[in-house]
Amino acid sequence: MEKRQFKGLALTLLAVSQLILALDYTIIFVGLPSIATELGFSANSLQWVVSAFSLVYGGLLLIGGRLSDLLGRRRMFMIATALFGFGSLLGGLVNSDIMLIVARGIQGLGGALLSPATLSLIMSNFEEGKERNNAMSVWAAMGGVGLSLGLLLGGFLTNYFGWEAIFLVNVPITILVLLLAPVALQESKVKQTTRHYDLAGTITVTVGMILVVYYLIQSPLEGWTNYATIIPGMIGLCLLLLFVFIEKRTKEPLIPSSLIRIRSLISATICAALFSASFGTLYYFLTLYTQEVLHYSAIQSGVSFLPLTLSALVGSKFINRMINLIGIAGTMGTGMVLGAIGFIIVTQLTVHGSILAMIIGTIIIGLGQAFVFTTMFIAASLGIEMKQQGVASAIINTGQQIGSAVGLAVIMAIVSATLNTSGSLEHMGNDLLTEAVQMALIIEAIIALIGLLVAFTLKQKKSNALVTNKTAHK
Repeated sequence: MEKRQFKGLALTLLAVSQLILALDYTIIFVGLPSIATELGFSANSLQWVVSAFSLVYGGLLLIGGRLSDLLGRRRMFMIATALFGFGSLLGGLVNSDIMLIVARGIQGLGGALLSPATLSLIMSNFEEGKERNNAMSVWAAMGGVGLSLGLLLGGFLTNYFGWEAIFLVNVPITILVLLLAPVALQESKVKQTTRHYDLAGTITVTVGMILVVYYLIQSPLEGWTNYATIIPGMIGLCLLLLFVFIEKRTKEPLIPSSLIRIRSLISATICAALFSASFGTLYYFLTLYTQEVLHYSAIQSGVSFLPLTLSALVGSKFINRMINLIGIAGTMGTGMVLGAIGFIIVTQLTVHGSILAMIIGTIIIGLGQAFVFTTMFIAASLGIEMKQQGVASAIINTGQQIGSAVGLAVIMAIVSATLNTSGSLEHMGNDLLTEAVQMALIIEAIIALIGLLVAFTLKQKKSNALVTNKTAHK
């Protein structure tokens, strides 16, 4: 009983960590107007409140995963939580635009170290099979809840306590997690057999990823062929190619070649990218629609996502049953199909408001989100040695981050080219903005259906998953 209680506490801490990371992705959106007014951000510089986090987070995930394996998952979990809490505290206390961007960068650093540590701690603290799948369901549900809850909580905090509360709300949570982590979590790390460390690979992949992510973030604003974006992007691509060259020749590669050959990890990573490009970009477009077209307040806009939040919670309860019934590939594919159906239903929104279509569509999307988000991480853990769980976690998280950046950029480019518009969607009229959002939803549905095809490259793992789960029941 005592062991079960400790595992319950461990899962609570890991789920809360996932919740605050997901919250941080959307909670900032509704506070941006107030931040711009009080700290004097220009229209062009305000986006860096969001981009600073994404840039550091996406660029440092791989090194975060490797450090987690080598230095200890619990140790890195605590260091990362402390960094995230410090960045949050700094963000709530600053009085200048530059310092807020720095605070967001520190939060991103904490996130890059925290995300792979959290996921690999689930792998090391919970046995493969039913126990781990249950833990993954709870952990993933918190991620889905955090994305939609962030909009509601951000609106509430900004409205009643000021935008600073968006950051400060994380501080007591991180302190509590730090106090309980040494008691609840078991340490897990790789025994080093050599003192060699892949420094060249670490530098090239980290700088390369940061430059590529920078290109993806800035290009929709500056232009895809603008020298200010394409030169860093090309340098980043060259560094990533150099990284591949280095990895083939080093004794202790940052990403072991054995990982690249694991089909389930590669398929899961591609699914994660497609998930973020479709499900992940939905929040941006629907927030624009509810606030710019329907003129909802920040709180009303957040409340409109509650059906999605609740359906994602309900969906998470059926993950194990779905996996036992139709396998990991079938569950993930079902989620992608549900997402595509939901996106198409939501396209019925109009300039005058079609909240019923939005409610029905987002309920279906929420179920799909729960199925995909959980199973893609379960799939990524199949066949991975414990000593490589940190790096494997970082790989799928990197796919998720890149998918979000590429997905939004591609959707925006197609919408702009089709509607023959330039500039941000915020400056469009209601009719044109509604049409742009409808088109974005159609593209998201197509991306989700591509995800369905990729999900079925995992089909060979179905029997393994079922055997594992049945063994766990005995």
